[in-house]
Amino acid sequence: MEPIIKVAVVYHSGFGHTKRQAEAVRDGAAEVRGVDALLMDVTEAQQRWSDLEACEAIVFGAPTYMGSASAEFKAFQDATSRPVMANGFAWSGKLAAGFTNSGARSGDKLSTLVQMSLFAAQHGMHWINLGLPPANNSSKGSDEDWNRLGIWLGAGAQSNVDQGADLAPPQSDLERARFLGHRVAETARQFARGRLLIGTVRIQPDTR
Repeated sequence: MEPIIKVAVVYHSGFGHTKRQAEAVRDGAAEVRGVDALLMDVTEAQQRWSDLEACEAIVFGAPTYMGSASAEFKAFQDATSRPVMANGFAWSGKLAAGFTNSGARSGDKLSTLVQMSLFAAQHGMHWINLGLPPANNSSKGSDEDWNRLGIWLGAGAQSNVDQGADLAPPQSDLERARFLGHRVAETARQFARGRLLIGTVRIQPDTR
């Protein structure tokens, strides 16, 4: 019998738009058989280090403010140094992915995703990209295309600044987030099954 695979979605949302993205990622992960998808904001996450350590994958999400992740998300990143990094490199070997939202179509979202991928690398995690082809890049393209913003490192969304979270981000961006969650969960399941088959023992780095 296969074990239950846990996938966590850890996010910060300033106005609710990124929370909708996070919920879509969680829903996509939960679609995969044998996966238990957890959703927690960065405040809750800092009270649940043991739950995160038990996860096969963690998907990080934050709005892009002034070309980088929000201060609240950065505070969560900084907070991992002792309970995670100094605790036997506890997230090493886990899967990671990311998503972000901004008011502008670009909004320098790539900067936020790069920051997240570097954060994951510092913890020894394996980064999962979006895995969708380019879209909305021809005269036949439209804002209904899933990868309408042309982002591949993670899932990006754009929310009009004069619309609340009940209207933005648009459905195509939420579907892209859902796709990312599903992709991460499927990959996590493959990793877990592979370890069961070959009996892999995770080797901790020698920090002497």
